[in-house]
Amino acid sequence: MILVEKTGLVPGTLLQRYKRFLADVRLEDGTVVTAHTTNTGSMKTCWEPGDRVLLETAANPDRKLKFTWLAVERSGEWVGVETGMPNRVVAEAARRDKLPGLPGLRNVRTEVKYGSENSRIDVLALDGDGLQVFIEVKNTTLKEGPWALFPDAVTERGTKHLRELQSMVREGHRAAIAFFVHRTDVDRFDAAREIDPGYGGELDRAAESGVLILPLAVRLVTSMEPNGLWDLGWELPGLLPWERRR
Repeated sequence: MILVEKTGLVPGTLLQRYKRFLADVRLEDGTVVTAHTTNTGSMKTCWEPGDRVLLETAANPDRKLKFTWLAVERSGEWVGVETGMPNRVVAEAARRDKLPGLPGLRNVRTEVKYGSENSRIDVLALDGDGLQVFIEVKNTTLKEGPWALFPDAVTERGTKHLRELQSMVREGHRAAIAFFVHRTDVDRFDAAREIDPGYGGELDRAAESGVLILPLAVRLVTSMEPNGLWDLGWELPGLLPWERRR
């Protein structure tokens, strides 16, 4: 089931990504455009010059950058690079009762302030028993062999979120961290422990304390329109296994 879909996307060839927010793309007519990149992280293993990409045209005609980079094709498989999409897809899945690992949610809200460390929870809902369910969503794109890994750089903010989720469990609520595995060429998940050992340790403690760990398998569904533009849809077919690499 496609939960969110984007239509009328413009294909092109990636030339370079630079200054975190920018990517140069050659369109099929030969025009070179600069697209906005919402992913400000390292984007390791996500792209190389020459990869095919899909761009969304800005709805505001006055916006300086007319395109936003949504996805990139790597060795025949698609990787999602738009960082706002994971929260949107997870929230929509929760509303439709299609979120793997967390059935029966209702009263779904997003970006709600909570906790003692001045955080905002990505998705907040109620379960069938009326308990609050706090869901943190993490865009996950780093790849090593068959593993999807998070994070791709040291993240004090991410570690803070794990502490906040544990505190919600101690208060009697439910909590989950959803690793939105935004690529289709992996089949298992783990923390990137070499990159951020502190995060890996905190994730283990969170699981032991009762926080649900949900590595979401994401399917990116593409099709080409008769006019040469593309459609891109997001599905959540299930969970990947969480396996320790070492």
